[in-house]
Amino acid sequence: MTNATAGRTGDTIQKVPVLVVGGSLVGLSTSLFLGRLGVQHTLVERHAGTSIHPRGRGNNVRTMELFRVAGAEPAIHEAAATLADNHGILQTPTLVGDAGEWLFRDIDPGGGLARFSPSSWCLCSQNDLEPVLLDQAVRLGGDLRFHTELMSFETDADGVTALVKSRETGEHTTIRADYLVAADGPRSPVREHLGIGQSGPGDLFHNVSMTFRSRRLAEVVGERRFIVCYLTRPGADGALLPVDNREHWVFHAPWHPERGETMEEFTDERCIQHIRRAVGVADLDVEITGKAPWHAAQRVTRAYRSGRVFLAGDSAHEMSPTGAFGSNTGIQDAHNLAWKLAAVLGGWAGDGLLDTYDAERRPVAESTSARAAARSAEHSHPGFAPPPGAGGGPQRGILNVALGYRYPRGAVVGADPATPVVPEQLSLTGEPGSRAPHLWVRHLGERISTLDLYERSLVLLSDADAHPDAGEPGAWHEAAARLADRLALPLLPYRVGSGPDAELTPEDDTVDWRERHGTGRGGAVLVRPDGFVAWRSPGPVPDPESTLRQVLNAVLALP
Repeated sequence: MTNATAGRTGDTIQKVPVLVVGGSLVGLSTSLFLGRLGVQHTLVERHAGTSIHPRGRGNNVRTMELFRVAGAEPAIHEAAATLADNHGILQTPTLVGDAGEWLFRDIDPGGGLARFSPSSWCLCSQNDLEPVLLDQAVRLGGDLRFHTELMSFETDADGVTALVKSRETGEHTTIRADYLVAADGPRSPVREHLGIGQSGPGDLFHNVSMTFRSRRLAEVVGERRFIVCYLTRPGADGALLPVDNREHWVFHAPWHPERGETMEEFTDERCIQHIRRAVGVADLDVEITGKAPWHAAQRVTRAYRSGRVFLAGDSAHEMSPTGAFGSNTGIQDAHNLAWKLAAVLGGWAGDGLLDTYDAERRPVAESTSARAAARSAEHSHPGFAPPPGAGGGPQRGILNVALGYRYPRGAVVGADPATPVVPEQLSLTGEPGSRAPHLWVRHLGERISTLDLYERSLVLLSDADAHPDAGEPGAWHEAAARLADRLALPLLPYRVGSGPDAELTPEDDTVDWRERHGTGRGGAVLVRPDGFVAWRSPGPVPDPESTLRQVLNAVLALP
């Protein structure tokens, strides 16, 4: 970023509520989520188009839930069809013979995930996923400008003034935005300009990523449909990833710049020989089609917000790539921030709600980045030599990292601040600060997940079934409807049960929605637009409207 002055004479000046800087996975996801919420925005990306590299392929179940609610899940599954049958992680000296072991064969053995989610993991490479997100964002009216670079920006109490330049025409445009979201990568010029520091161990290891073509490799791999194969032969270790299971592949080899090793030393011949030794076939046909360095690091920025500017994705955190935690955490950053920006810009929340973005997401990044490094140690990722005693043991409960993370502090009422951000075991039973439980219900004759309700509004779930000790029937429902009208905020109340007034009827009549949500008869559960429980009442209260209003004021930072 240069020191050019934004807003110079002769520039075209445009006004927009949100400016997004960076058009990779996190920036495009931010655009998609803002578009779904009706927030006008402009996105600028210095590259001419979406990623051409097959990387960042693991989209976890929580990310796919977000894409489901945003309407993008079917298109993503279509884009991911080539690798739909790849599930396990293999670790072996070579691919010749039967040596080695599966670190796991199936990411969801027995199909147990269906109890917790309507979605599942999806293997979709970044070069396949980004065009889907771009198409969806543009369809929603997003102003996305590739080949456009942020030159400078200035902040004040009321917004951000940014100078951007078309790298194609050289034209400069001044954009005046209420807020700026920086999704501009690990070396974020926006973060550097703001002077926000980072914490964490720093660089972990370095690899060279090689894309190559080999038709015979598919015969060697056979029926082993892995997500990644860690090849551990001394002097020829690396990670092999299929691109199409036929002839296109990616190989990550260790690189040691700290020992003076340069990229120029990775000639095509050296790369070919390394891949052959790693696979175990001396005359394997290998055609190198591309090489690029990449760096694994563990860093988290010390602040996610600076006035009117927010950091998301790699600009806010870097993680070891094992488990694809970094990209998923970044997409979930974007989702957390999008509804809060929409609420503040829409006038139904106070500015203090935006402070909860840091309070909620930064602890998640700190906990998740530590888990990612430990998983790299467990998998003996090529080039990674963890400090003595760090990691290396089997990592239990990956689902609790992907789906069970919590917000002990933030836009929640009644959460236990001592609760671990990443619990040891997965528990989704309606505690404030946790992702709301998934339950299949009938709504207007349609089968939906309760998670499908949470996107554009707050949602209050309450009892539809009258009971002598449950207070006045419909009291919570009526209180929410009155407050939604009086406060002019999007709050949708739903009565759940089998009674005649129920808007939501559990598909399985043996399932008790109250038990799933940790409440009792006459209780209520308030869920945020991002699907996290904001508050719950275990039973009826004397004045539900007053109680609910106090909760809404606290959650939304209203006066």
